[in-house]
Amino acid sequence: MNYISYGALYLLSLLPMRLLYLLSDGIYGLVYYGFRYRKKVVMSNLLLAFPEKTEAERVRIAKKFYHNFLDSFIEVVKLLSASDELLKKRFTIDATALNELYATGRSCQIHLGHTFNWEWGQLVLTGLTDYKIMVVYMPIKNNFFEKLFYRLRTRSGNVFLPASNMREAIGPYLQSRYALALVADQNPGNVQTAYWLDFFNHPTPFVSGPEKGARSCSLPVVFACIEKPKRGHYHATLKLGCEDASQLAEGELTRNYVGYLESVIRRNPDMWLWSHRRWKHAWKPAYSPQWIGEKDRPE
Repeated sequence: MNYISYGALYLLSLLPMRLLYLLSDGIYGLVYYGFRYRKKVVMSNLLLAFPEKTEAERVRIAKKFYHNFLDSFIEVVKLLSASDELLKKRFTIDATALNELYATGRSCQIHLGHTFNWEWGQLVLTGLTDYKIMVVYMPIKNNFFEKLFYRLRTRSGNVFLPASNMREAIGPYLQSRYALALVADQNPGNVQTAYWLDFFNHPTPFVSGPEKGARSCSLPVVFACIEKPKRGHYHATLKLGCEDASQLAEGELTRNYVGYLESVIRRNPDMWLWSHRRWKHAWKPAYSPQWIGEKDRPE
């Protein structure tokens, strides 16, 4: 059955992009108006993030988000047959900051959020830097899609490290010069050990691992932003977040990243993954030792 599914997806991937986007538009109608996939979660998130906007404005953002969300899925399917040349034409990256760090002889971290289409971006980045690209990821529960996505994600030679076993998995690569990419807006598994700070004016937990790892290894950190000039075309910019995380006060790197991430989302709100429940954890006074926000911690 897996071979049949793979074969069907491969044949689908052979279609020209314009036809695949027409298919995406058709699926959008089913997902948004029919199945209403996670629509309550999306609209609730948008209300929390943009209470100053009208309902009509939030609906427009939601509709554009669903189009981007489904386009990204179709674009992943396209990876089954897409050439590297096609990806390079459709996804450009300003990797200047990353290459300047490579010249210093140090490894680094890359922090980014769930902005579309990160799946294409990490593949293109491989050919623009001499760093060994490693990505921390959450394995997909469905076995077929986990194997499929893993195969597609690693087609350019990038190393994917499961978040559940990252410390052990990264061991063989620690002596190489690497760029470790972390999607640093994941919901933390343990909110009691997470960093807490305001995100869109709401107390929000963020994983502390990226900062702690960068501090312990005295790594520079690069922040990544992805924009979409037009449908099917992306541009990513890499910006130096800090030259040595160990020289920052605890919490400062995460605070700077979260501020950067929020500014990226506010510029292009339809590009972020609103279908995950970013504010599902309520603030409790017991988390006070983990508060790193600039404002006074909530009561």
